[in-house]
Order: sequence, then structure tokens, then C-alpha cells
Amino acid sequence: MIPTPDLYDEHRDRVQVANNNLRHFGAKSIFMGQAATVFCPNDNSLAVELLKTDGAGKILVIDGGATQHFAFLGDQMAKQALSNHWEGIIVNGCVRDIEILETMHLGVMAIGVTPRSTIKKGEGSGSANIPVTCQGLQVKPGDYLYADRNGLLLSPTPLL
Repeated sequence: MIPTPDLYDEHRDRVQVANNNLRHFGAKSIFMGQAATVFCPNDNSLAVELLKTDGAGKILVIDGGATQHFAFLGDQMAKQALSNHWEGIIVNGCVRDIEILETMHLGVMAIGVTPRSTIKKGEGSGSANIPVTCQGLQVKPGDYLYADRNGLLLSPTPLL
């Protein structure tokens, strides 16, 4: 993959750049794919279900409303994502189990960490495949995301 600064320079008129609050937590720091989205402000149950589906070529964007009160991703969800071939997970919120996440070959970006899990309400908690907001990005399902240690870019069309 071409580094995100070069992609930005080449396509600056058609890309969005995420705020610099996202940090890498997975062992895979360079990843790209099409966005799948979920909005789940207090309950990650819907995100858990989405990670059970085929994620080949996809990145799940979890909009937790930028709260740092809950972790929306942990090692068990990341294992599920790997077994279903997801490219990565971007969390507008926190993650946990970071010492395990950093050993897993999965792209994981989030704004922070906390040991506190979300409230598990189950069915009907949140919405999937809708436009979400993540660190200044307006992410729609099917958008193209490009991540590396420099940051995160979004494009409505493929850049590579």
C-alpha cells in the first residue's frame, strides 16, 4: 500500500483525514478495505454479530460516540474478526485487552483503552450499515479506508 501521506498528496481533493486521536493497538498497522459500519453508543452486541460475518476486504467502523467510558472491542471480538477475515476494526471509543490485541495480525485503531466492557442489551441495541461519525470522518458503508502509522484516510471511491 502507498503510505497515507502520499495518498493524501495525490488525492487531497477527494479524501477525508481522520482527527489524530486514533491510536494503533493491533499488530497490523498498515491496512485498507471497504467500510462496514455500526453505531452502538453503550452496547457492542451488534458489533459482535457483524464480526461473525465474512469480513474479507472490509474494515468495521464502530461508532461508540467517542466515549471513553466503555471498551467496544476486546480480544474475543478480535479473534472472531480474524477468523472471519476482517482487515481491521476502527473504534470511535475505547478497546481493552491491549496486550493481546498487539500480538494479533489485525488492524485495530481506537481513541483509548479501558477495562470496562459495554452494557450487553443484545438485540436492537444500535444500528448497522448506516453513516457514522468517527474522529471527524463521515463514514458511509462501502467507503474506502486506508490506515497506517501516519493516520487514517477515507475516500468514497478506491484510490488504489
